[in-house]
Amino acid sequence: MSGGLTRDPRRAASSSYDLVVVGGGIHGVAATLEAARRGLSVLLLERDDFGGATTWNSLRIVHGGLRYLQSLDLRRFRESVGERRWLLEHFPDLVEPLPCLMPLYSPPRGGRLRRRTPFRVALALNDRLAPDPALAPGRLLDARETAELCPAVDPEGLSGGALWHDAVAPNSQRLLIEMLRWACGRGAVALSYVEAAELRVEEGRVAGVRALDRASGERLDVTARAVLNCAGPWARRVAHRFHRDLPALAQPVLAFNLFLDIRADAILRGRTALAVAAPGSGAQTWFLLPWKERILAGTAYVTGAGEAGESGPGDAAVEGFLRELNAALPALGANRGQVLRVHWGWLPAAAEGSAVPGSRPVIHDHGREGGPAGLVSLSGVKLTTARALAERALSTLFPGLPRLSPLAPAGRPAADPPLPWEGFARLAEDDWGAARSWLAGFAERQAVVELDDLLLRRTDWGVIPERAALAERLCRSLLLGRPRGGRAAAPSEDTETLMAAGRGRG
Repeated sequence: MSGGLTRDPRRAASSSYDLVVVGGGIHGVAATLEAARRGLSVLLLERDDFGGATTWNSLRIVHGGLRYLQSLDLRRFRESVGERRWLLEHFPDLVEPLPCLMPLYSPPRGGRLRRRTPFRVALALNDRLAPDPALAPGRLLDARETAELCPAVDPEGLSGGALWHDAVAPNSQRLLIEMLRWACGRGAVALSYVEAAELRVEEGRVAGVRALDRASGERLDVTARAVLNCAGPWARRVAHRFHRDLPALAQPVLAFNLFLDIRADAILRGRTALAVAAPGSGAQTWFLLPWKERILAGTAYVTGAGEAGESGPGDAAVEGFLRELNAALPALGANRGQVLRVHWGWLPAAAEGSAVPGSRPVIHDHGREGGPAGLVSLSGVKLTTARALAERALSTLFPGLPRLSPLAPAGRPAADPPLPWEGFARLAEDDWGAARSWLAGFAERQAVVELDDLLLRRTDWGVIPERAALAERLCRSLLLGRPRGGRAAAPSEDTETLMAAGRGRG
C-alpha cells in the first residue's frame, strides 16, 4: 500500500510488510527511511508522537567529528563528518552551518586539550581529512577577535579562541517529520499513538506484531517478516517483552538542556554557538546555542534511577547546572527564574548507575542468541549518526540489502512546512475560514493527534511561553469551529477534534 502520514491504523494493518520498526524517534525514523529507500515495505509504530521524547529535547547541534579527532578515534570521526554532510546536503532547508567558538585561556581551563597548540593541530587535521565545501575552515582567533564574537567572554587570562564549523537543526522536530514524509513518499507507512504490544512468532521466526491503537482502543494484528526495536529509552522494555531482558540496551542517564530567557545577542554575535568550561582540570564543556532569539544551554546529566520517562530533573539538578554554567561564563548570570523550559530525555549510560552517557551504540540480533529470527534491537547515542546506525541494523536483518551512496540524489518530496506563527495569526485575523481550513488540512497531512503534537512538534508555536497560551487558544477555537471570543474548548473536546483530524479518512 502507498504510505503517508495521514493516520489510518485499520488500513495499515490490512497489509503485510517486510519490516516493522518499533519507535518513532530519530533512530526509528532513520531506519524507516533507509528501509523504504531500499525498496522494503515498512511500517513504523510509535506509541506516542513521532520524536516526542529524547529527540525533541536534544540540543539540536549536528556534531561533526572534532572531539573524536582530538582523541584520534578516526572511524567515528569519519562517520560523524559523513553524516553531518549528508544532512546538510539532503536537508538544506532544515540543517545549516553553525560556527562554534571556544575561548582559550592561559593557563588553560579544563586541561591540555583546551590549549592553542592542540586546537591548531586538530583544526588543521579536521580541514585536511574532512573538507566540506558547505563549511568554512576552522581557525584560531586572538583575544580581540574572540571578545568581538562573544562580548560576554571572561577576559581574565583570555589568550584567544578556536573557531570551527559544525551544523545545527534549529527545528529538529521538523527535520524528523520531513525524514518521515520522505520515507512515506517511498511507500512506508507511519502510525503514531499505536503501541507494539506483543511479538508474533511462528516456527521460531518473526511473523509480525500485535498492536494497540491508543487513540481508539482498537487492537491490530500486523504481519511482517522482521521487526527492528528502536524504542529509545524503552528499547530494553520492548526487548524484554519480545524476547528477554538486555541491560546493555538501556542503563538510563537523564540528559537535559535549559532554554533560558536571555537574549542571544547579549552573549554572542551572529549565530555562533559558544563552548565554555569552568576553570579547573576536567571541567565539563557547556554549549550555548542561539535559539529562538534566546539561549539554549546544555547538556547536563543525572544518574538514571527508576523508570525512564517518569520525571525530569529535580530543582537541585537544575540549580547545579546553572551554578556550573555561570562558573564557566560569569557574565551570563543565569538564574532559576530565567529557565523557560527544561528539555530532558533519557540516553544510555556508560554503566549502570553512571551519570556519564554511553558513547557506543548497540545492535543486538536476538536470533543469534536463541530468540526469534528476524528480531533486532538497536540503542543509539547520537542524532547525527542515526542514519548510519540504521543502515548497520538493516544489514543485520537483511544481509543482502544494497548499500546506497551517501551522495546519491535525494528524491525527497517537497517540504510541507507550517506557516510561521506571525503569518498564521494574521491569516486568522483576516480570514477565519481560510485559517481553519489550512490548520485542519495541515493536521490531517501530518498526523496530528494531540495539541502538543501541533504546537511543539509540527510547528514551534508553543515553544515561546509568551505566545504559547495564545497559540493554544487560537488553535482550539479554529479546530472546533468557534471564532475567538466564543466558549473555550474543554480539553476532551480539543483532543477528540485533533484525533479526528489526525485519523483522516480512517
